[in-house]
Amino acid sequence: MNATPSPAASGGTPPLRLGTRRSALAMAQSGLVADLVREATGRPVELVEITTYGDTSREHLAQIGGTGVFVSALREALLSGEIDLAVHSLKDLPTAEPEGLRLAAVPRREDPRDALVARDGLTFAGLPPGARIGTGSPRRASQLRAWARACGLDIDTVPIRGNVDTRIGYVRSGRLDAVVLAAAGLTRLGRIGEATELLDVDHVLPAPGQGALAVECAASNVALAARLAAIDDPYTRVAVTAERSLLAALEAGCSAPVGALADLLADGQVVTEMRLRGVVGTIDGTTLVQLSTTGPVPASPSEAAELGRELASEMLAKGAAGLMGERAL
Repeated sequence: MNATPSPAASGGTPPLRLGTRRSALAMAQSGLVADLVREATGRPVELVEITTYGDTSREHLAQIGGTGVFVSALREALLSGEIDLAVHSLKDLPTAEPEGLRLAAVPRREDPRDALVARDGLTFAGLPPGARIGTGSPRRASQLRAWARACGLDIDTVPIRGNVDTRIGYVRSGRLDAVVLAAAGLTRLGRIGEATELLDVDHVLPAPGQGALAVECAASNVALAARLAAIDDPYTRVAVTAERSLLAALEAGCSAPVGALADLLADGQVVTEMRLRGVVGTIDGTTLVQLSTTGPVPASPSEAAELGRELASEMLAKGAAGLMGERAL
């Protein structure tokens, strides 16, 4: 574990220690949050780099469980007092609240969509017959195959791992025709221009919580949690709470082919409604259970959670339960 001191951390108030994974994307995300925390608390912030199991394992995410593999080491550092707060990609967080920790803030969400990075500037509909598309996500594989079938396309989804450079490198080298990545990650790295298409959520719903960041601290640190509340975005909070509640009710981790998105619908400048959509599918895309519900914006996270549970119940009644065991790509 290495600390990267903030320039402001010389003398005076001791810096807040913000735990982060070591990847370029994690560091970029944590840097954005560090700026918000400095502004909200008036304290310097230093990044503490922590290696997680998900960073060192070479197995595919679907095989090692997906949810939680990038999280546990950061949480252990929080509980031991080695760091004061931690930043996670919200879609990596298990849905169960850990004892002793608090989800103190969910800053404003970035674009939740998936992005296609394809050779020769191709869009999904323009991919050649038999196109090989890299993804480590059963959710993406399921929906991409279903979309391809609807378009009369023949594609092959290939399980891949690695950072953004590694994944895009498979396309640049010609090993793959395309890869699918989170648009938010490309944006935070300043590389969204490399996407050849942002995938419409009518075709590919993102992972629950995709595009959002989670800031955790020790539940006992009431003063810090109160200060971090200043960087919490209430609309993002209710949206991702509904999505994650749906995921939890389906008893699925991110290794299962589940997508969810809560859209906030506005009348002019006023947000008036929220639409929650969910999908569960077989890996080959031959069967999808897709449902949605629209209603007033939840007044609290507990109301948002109830909305997620209700939609999950409807999906289970429509046959989603029979699809939840799907894992392999």
